[in-house]
Parts: sequence; C-alpha cells; structure tokens
Amino acid sequence: MRPDFIMPPKLTAGQRVAVVSPSFAAPGMFPAVHELAMRRLRDEFELEPVEYPTTRRLGASPRERAADLMDAFSDPDIHAVLATIGGDDQLCVLPYLDPSAVAPKPFVGYSDNTNLLNWLWNLGVVGYHGGSTMVHLGRGGGLHPVTSGSLRAALFSGGDVALHPVDVFSEDELDWSDPASLNQAAPTLPSPGWSWHQPDRVVTGPTWGGNLEVLHWNLAAGRWIRAVEDYAGCVLLLETSEEMPPGQEVFRMLRNAGERGLLAQFPAILVGTAKATNLSRVSSPEERESYRTEQRETILRILGRYHPEAMVVFGVDFGHTDPQWILPYGGMMTVDGPARRIIALY
Repeated sequence: MRPDFIMPPKLTAGQRVAVVSPSFAAPGMFPAVHELAMRRLRDEFELEPVEYPTTRRLGASPRERAADLMDAFSDPDIHAVLATIGGDDQLCVLPYLDPSAVAPKPFVGYSDNTNLLNWLWNLGVVGYHGGSTMVHLGRGGGLHPVTSGSLRAALFSGGDVALHPVDVFSEDELDWSDPASLNQAAPTLPSPGWSWHQPDRVVTGPTWGGNLEVLHWNLAAGRWIRAVEDYAGCVLLLETSEEMPPGQEVFRMLRNAGERGLLAQFPAILVGTAKATNLSRVSSPEERESYRTEQRETILRILGRYHPEAMVVFGVDFGHTDPQWILPYGGMMTVDGPARRIIALY
C-alpha cells in the first residue's frame, strides 16, 4: 500500500541545516561556488549550514556518504537536509541507509538525488525536488526569485503556491573554475512556455517521479520501486538531465515503465523543460528546439501506447534548467486542465 505522507515541520530563522554531498562532492572541486552558496544560506535565508565529513571530500565511499545522511536525519538539532549537487552513483548509497534513523525533516535536492527523494517517499516522508546549493544558492549573479521563493515555501512558509510559466530561462552552463561565474548569470533565452495535452480534467494527488534517467536505474535495480498500484492517482514529475538522452533512449526508458504498468497509474504528468545544451557540447538554437520537440513527440508517442488518457503539461520549469520551481515530492499537487493552472502544496 502507498504510505501515508508526513509533511516535515517548517523551519525558523537561526536553525541549523545539514549541507551534504550524497553523490558528487562538488564543493571539494569548486570551493568558491560552495562558499558563496553558504554565505547566501546564512545571509538571505538566516539559516546556519552544517557540513559533514564527506561534504567536500571527493571520492568518499557510498557507506561514508550514507553515514553523513543518517547523522543529519537523526540529529534533533538539524532541521533540514540540503544536497550540494547531484552525481551518478547515489543508488549505491541507498543500501547503507537506515529507515529507523530518519526523523522527518525537509530534504532538498534533484537530479541524482531522485534516489533519496524516492527512498523517503517509500517511508512516507515528503521531500522537495530541486534546489541544490551549488546550482541555485551559488548561482552567478544572485538568486532567481522563482527558485528562492519556492525554496522559502518549502522550508518556511508552506501553503498553496500557484506555479506560473517564466518569460525567459537559461540552460547554458558557466565554468565554475572561472571566477567570473560567481558574479554573472548565464545568458537567457525566451521560454518555450507551458504546453497542455488533453487538459480536460482536474487532478489532485501526491507527486512522484523526478529525473528520468535515475528513475530508470531504480526500475532496473528493482528493489526501490513499489507495486505499480501504489502510484495510482499520483502526479508524475518527469525531467531529463544535462546528459541530454536522445529521443530513442527516452522512448526505451519510458517503454520499460509502460511495460511494467507504471505509466498507466498517473492521470497527470508534468514534464520539465528539457535541457538541450551543456558546457562540453554547446548546441545551436535550432538543435535545442529540435531536441525538445523530439522529446515531446516521443513522450506523447509512448503515452499513446501505454496511457492515452493522460493529461500532460510540457515546459514546466523544474529540473535542469534555470529558474527552477522546487516542487513537493510526495506532497499534494493540483493540475487543473480547464483552468490551465498548477497548484503545489508546500
């Protein structure tokens, strides 16, 4: 059976929060960006960051990273847990985690942290998809109001928040080894906006999902995915990473979920604006548009096979582009097709 979800307590100014690296210890490679993020956490959010032995330690083992997570979740003086960034091996951390050591508190992260968000979901603890400290608190040129506002809702204010499309967004990456990246924001582009498919109903349910590649790894491992019926009525969050999986790979990953019966469980699906360029492979505007078009058509094609009734919203700003709505994971969301409105409960 699906767990009964617990919304972790909200924070107050001055409280201590854990800053951890459950995947890649980016603060060890780019300390200036990390320090900027920590200053903003103190100055703009009035929270006291607490680092752990592996927060900056490159090459820490999965067992060591798990120990830091368990220390953070079990310490009554720690009131939230924030991931510095993602990575690619957090799946190997999960076997060392102890469910009995988890006191419900907000966890904030995305990308490879989909692993930990899903693990907490299985325990019935609401997390928050988004808001890695290196990427969003250490953002060149200052915090974006969409990201910082939704982070404040997640950590402090709670309540219902109506999402909205943004006018411009960024997907170009800055080189963190360049000191200029601390002071300048990445260039922006006109946002693709939201695109609704079959907006003929109103769906309210807890969210689940996250990064598609990581979800696929969880499906392959098997042990972290529940019986498909446990996801019935949930709102699926779906986004792809800076590795930019091609349409054929997106098709295969979603086909596997469809064959399992998983896709058919979600009456509403939110698809994040697909990141279509990265620092090592800069794409032209035409290539970016083509990539996002192919991904949209691929998702609709696979849903046509496995869940033709699904309502889908493309171009929602969560995931690997900037700005980023930090969304409840396991918390309630309403997708109102006729009104073209999305409301998240924080």
